Amino acid sequence: MIDLISVLSVLNQFVIVAVVITAISMLLYTLTFNLRDRVAQAMNILLACVTLIYLSDVVASVATQKDVARIWLYCQWAGISMVPAGYLHFSDALLAKTGKPSRGRRRTLVYITYFLGLCAIGLALLTGLVVEKMVVNTTIQWFSPGEWFSLFSVVFLIATLTAAINVYRAFMRCLTRSTRRRLGYLVISSLAVPIGVFPYLMSVGGSILQNHPTFFWITSLIANVAVSVALVSMTYSVAFFGAPQPDRVIKGRLFQWILRGPIVASLSAGAYLFVRWMDRMIGLDLTLWVPVAVVGVVLLVQYAITVIRLPVEQQFFYGNSSDRDDVKRLQMLGDRLLTTGDLRQFLESVLAAACDVLHISSGFVASVGYNIARIEVEIGSHALPTKSDTLVSFLNSESYKIDGDNSANNNALGTLEWDGYWIIPLRTQTIIRHSTEQGALMGILGLHMPGLISDVHLSEEFSTLQTLVERATSALEDRLLQVEVFRAMDKLLPQVEELQRMRAAASYAGTSALTAGDLADNPDAAEWVKSALGHFWGGPRLSESPLMTLNVVRQTQAHHQGNAVNALREVLKKAIEEMKPEGQRRFTGEWLLYNILELKFLQGLKVRDVALRLSVSEADLYRKQRVAVDEVLKRIAQMEGNADGTVR
Repeated sequence: MIDLISVLSVLNQFVIVAVVITAISMLLYTLTFNLRDRVAQAMNILLACVTLIYLSDVVASVATQKDVARIWLYCQWAGISMVPAGYLHFSDALLAKTGKPSRGRRRTLVYITYFLGLCAIGLALLTGLVVEKMVVNTTIQWFSPGEWFSLFSVVFLIATLTAAINVYRAFMRCLTRSTRRRLGYLVISSLAVPIGVFPYLMSVGGSILQNHPTFFWITSLIANVAVSVALVSMTYSVAFFGAPQPDRVIKGRLFQWILRGPIVASLSAGAYLFVRWMDRMIGLDLTLWVPVAVVGVVLLVQYAITVIRLPVEQQFFYGNSSDRDDVKRLQMLGDRLLTTGDLRQFLESVLAAACDVLHISSGFVASVGYNIARIEVEIGSHALPTKSDTLVSFLNSESYKIDGDNSANNNALGTLEWDGYWIIPLRTQTIIRHSTEQGALMGILGLHMPGLISDVHLSEEFSTLQTLVERATSALEDRLLQVEVFRAMDKLLPQVEELQRMRAAASYAGTSALTAGDLADNPDAAEWVKSALGHFWGGPRLSESPLMTLNVVRQTQAHHQGNAVNALREVLKKAIEEMKPEGQRRFTGEWLLYNILELKFLQGLKVRDVALRLSVSEADLYRKQRVAVDEVLKRIAQMEGNADGTVR
């Protein structure tokens, strides 16, 4: 008979493994796609703590030596001790993201909580005040509570409640429906993480496990499932912070990551645990079935993902039917794009078919544009005399004009003879914007067949040859259309990218993100300039600065190969240089503001060193720095006023 406790224990073990896999996967996701955002950075700390907690629990449960299990329990305690600080840090960053930056008190509280977490780790390692001896059960191990464990619990509870209040405040500051929905997920999921990892075993869990094992395992199972779901929900909510991509892209990327990572890995681990459990239940050696089960699950899940992924994404991530149609067309363009290699392969097939129809061995296809003929494909052993140069001379001769009517073309294909080749012009059938008119020459089909041109038009092969010419013409015409599409995309993409960046920032920062260009009336502009200067040589506060949306930055970006960060650096540096007095550099009063900016921000000297160089106190230096930053802001505002809003 199957023991219920055994089943619940195995299920709980599977869920714990799934939590470890999920935590690692979500951590890798944020490190890969969203590392520069401050909220994501804070969440990475929280995810690292959760990963350490559950990974240590898994390793300790399978450890055969008591000392090894104790080491991993200490690692678990380290993760538990740092969870309140990580959660508080995360909530502070989230509140700042929504337009409520810390004035010093919240940040100080975060530092204090980190310090208390480190103290809890040290007390656990060196004394028995927080945790005492290790208690061993048949399936799990834990530390018994020490004399100061209640004090730790109070600190844990206060930090968790404070962080939860901060997250709720951030939720209340969001006005749009989408951001409130995501922050709503975050309010619930972020609270589930510290609750789920709190060491209840040290206080009441041990007695519950001994007296009510069924209740304990069911409760533990529910808590671990809640933590796993909460990790995914938090990652989903945070994935949108600092990401300039459209929502559908972020959702689709995260969806694929979860399917290919946590789902596949967790089910594979579940297959392993199930086989081992069956091994114990029926008393047979099923070791050989372990790789079969794991590989079978991987293959079946991968097949299921391949089948369902795209329809699910299109149905739930691409908005209404009109949006789905637009995205589908773009995806079809990418899938069916006629590349240069594809074009040459097709033209080569057409050319080979034409040579086969006429029973000849040599020929070529050339594209024509701006009085230049380029041989795209050629077959046969008959060499083209000086190739394209000779062909261009022929096309520009009096006997044949590229853009004019050819009076010599008395046949349906308009063929001419050139150095033993039949030259068949390939002309556009439609108007491609205004760059290519209907009937303009865009290519040449050359067939090496000395003789009378008129003979072929009386033969049975004429209709087939005419069809092949139409196919080659259509292929060249399609490429011209694609070129026009790419030109339009090159003009559109920078503007769309800027709009997406502003949309992403405005979702949480509100008005300030949308009015970044109006520096004169923006109360936060000075802080933006100060933050950008403080991270002049790199960092998320520079790359994610609202100053990126300025027209002057966008115009300067064109001179830096599209690099917006370097463009912002140039604008800041130019503003500072405009404050430079004339003459040789001095350390007098008129040079003070420029020297502060140049030494501290451009050279990166410490405040103490700058104060010594300028012979001022650090307090006076900070006061003068505010004045200098305001002067930089004025000059950037002037640059922005002179910008016309177009990207050059």
